[in-house]
Amino acid sequence: MLNRQIVGGTDHELAQMRRLNKVLARLPRFRIPHKLVLRSIQGLLKLSQLRNSKLVRHGVRAERKIVGVEDAKASVRILYPKGAPKVVVLDIHGGGWVIGNPSMNDALNLGLITACEAAVVSIDYRLAPGASLEEQIQDCLIAARWLLDPCNPTFRGLPVIVVGESAGAHLCAACLLGLKAWPELLRRIQGAVLYYGVYDLTGTPSVHAAGPDTLVLDGPGMVNALRRLTPGLSDEQRRTPPLSPLYADLNGLPPALLIVGERDPLLDDTLQMATRWGEVAAVDLWVVREAPHGFVHFGVGQTVIEGVWRWVLSRQKNCRNE
Repeated sequence: MLNRQIVGGTDHELAQMRRLNKVLARLPRFRIPHKLVLRSIQGLLKLSQLRNSKLVRHGVRAERKIVGVEDAKASVRILYPKGAPKVVVLDIHGGGWVIGNPSMNDALNLGLITACEAAVVSIDYRLAPGASLEEQIQDCLIAARWLLDPCNPTFRGLPVIVVGESAGAHLCAACLLGLKAWPELLRRIQGAVLYYGVYDLTGTPSVHAAGPDTLVLDGPGMVNALRRLTPGLSDEQRRTPPLSPLYADLNGLPPALLIVGERDPLLDDTLQMATRWGEVAAVDLWVVREAPHGFVHFGVGQTVIEGVWRWVLSRQKNCRNE
């Protein structure tokens, strides 16, 4: 069942979004850069996070941990609320598979911690090109299995919500598909919140047709970038799940909230994924008026973010009533 809504349409929100878009339109569209440039960007990102004291001010404790199942290991960063958590969020950051880390989502995750009394487990997956997409999916699956294990004493019995944005939304969807091999673990997941994900690695129509009105990704350039991230594969192989979750059997996946902006070149990825997912589970699709890719990191869309909090709380309530 698919419930589609146009959101973010108040005069104030549209004015904010349009001011942002004017700034973004003057900037180069994001492309996956050379390996040396990637290292520089990643270094600058970590440097900018050194003095982040938001978590401390809100009484949130952060812990980095190596976790594992069987003989496989993955790295996670866990944020603990002041009191006992009522829900666990499994968070997968974006960054085009090539940059980023769990700390870049601290502002979003702090909102979930405060509004939903959540603990957040962020996966610090290995980045491309040092790791393949298959290895990144495996990192996410290892961390998810560790979190969902009924023998995990920290989070035993708590409902779990998975959250991902952009490349992280792709990895979330791929991870959920992988969890179908462990149905008792998958059943613990009460919902998925996916912001503007990539679900077809050969490019949906909106990616191929993206022009100057789409922000902030270089749409046509994404097709070549996705090919570089999956060397040696044909387009037919790139469409094979879980690399392209859009073409997977989605039966058994949890209810989902899928969010995308009208000016995002990945618009069709979300529209098509929501349609297919809605055939097997309850899906809310929010199309945000005039929003670019990555809008939640640009100080706009607060009503969308607060709506996500309410959606997560509703999934907690449903879990208690089941």
